[in-house]
Amino acid sequence: MNKTGFNARYQKYLEAIEDYLSGLFAEKPHWADLYEAMRYSLLSGGKRLRPVLTLEFARLAGEEGFDWYDAMPAACAVEMVHTYSLIHDDLPCMDNDDLRRGKPTNHKVYGETLSILAGDALQPEAFRLIAQATGLPAESRIAAVEVLANAAGADGM
Repeated sequence: MNKTGFNARYQKYLEAIEDYLSGLFAEKPHWADLYEAMRYSLLSGGKRLRPVLTLEFARLAGEEGFDWYDAMPAACAVEMVHTYSLIHDDLPCMDNDDLRRGKPTNHKVYGETLSILAGDALQPEAFRLIAQATGLPAESRIAAVEVLANAAGADGM
């Protein structure tokens, strides 16, 4: 594949990822401040390399007739776990960073307590996305949950 083809596919994935992520946690429940803190970091930009690579792998490994978009929940789950790790990494008890991607870190905007809760909430929500990914067979969902749990657990992250 040439650079133009790669860039076009990357852009297509990126737009789909941003659309999908934008729809998450958009409702306004009584814990709207938690959703706002989660979305603040989740939608703060970045290259989205992890979900793009997840989608490309799914496309390449998929059987005949497989639509790469069916892997979107798994791809966005990877981004959610990454975002949770960044929120926690920025906390005062860790790196105590003031900025992430040129914006104030989550704990600077929402306070340390809500920031911890936002990171904590993103992690299980990522696993829920995979578990409820109706476009993937049950065996694939179980395998994806296991792979992500290993990568995010004590032996991974």
